[in-house]
Amino acid sequence: MIYIARLSVQCSRDIIFVVVFMFIMSLFVTILSVMLWTQCFNAVIQPQKEFDLQRFSGSWYRVGLAYDSPESVLSRKYLQVIKGNITSDMDGNANLTVWGRGPKDCVCLVYHYKKNDLPGQFLYFSQRHQMVKDVTVVESNYTEYSLVVKYKEIEKNFTQVSLYGRSPTLREEILERFRNYSLSLGFSAESIVIPASVDSCSERGC
Repeated sequence: MIYIARLSVQCSRDIIFVVVFMFIMSLFVTILSVMLWTQCFNAVIQPQKEFDLQRFSGSWYRVGLAYDSPESVLSRKYLQVIKGNITSDMDGNANLTVWGRGPKDCVCLVYHYKKNDLPGQFLYFSQRHQMVKDVTVVESNYTEYSLVVKYKEIEKNFTQVSLYGRSPTLREEILERFRNYSLSLGFSAESIVIPASVDSCSERGC
């Protein structure tokens, strides 16, 4: 009986040790993942060299979106290609007009982007999240596609990668470039969406 009791105590200790060890390892993996994702953002997200706002202006379609926020999971299957138009002012600021579908009818939204110290990087106030966010044009050939990162700090609830095209469809090579870039920043494959249809409101305009 004494032997059984001792064995039971030893087993209990072993179980507690395993549970504590697994918890510590899980915590370590989580911290390491955050550190690695933070390093990715800090190291990679820089605006395109010699960015030209005049060439970047004009009509664009949002062809792809990478967004890992938990609240975006349910809306991914409803995502459509939307259209916008970018204009610039004399001070180097940019205005983005987007038209798409609202709760009841087509809506037109206007975003004002204030230029930052780095050409190709802008700041704006997000009414949705009640905070100032940065927007960085990381890559663009101006005539076909652009890669844009919203909120370059590590935060799944805010950070997005968007693929824009001058037309609603892009070559597979560009789509794959968008996917690989998003994955390199730590986005999950499930969070990368390339809609198959264009929102009918986008063609109506504002």
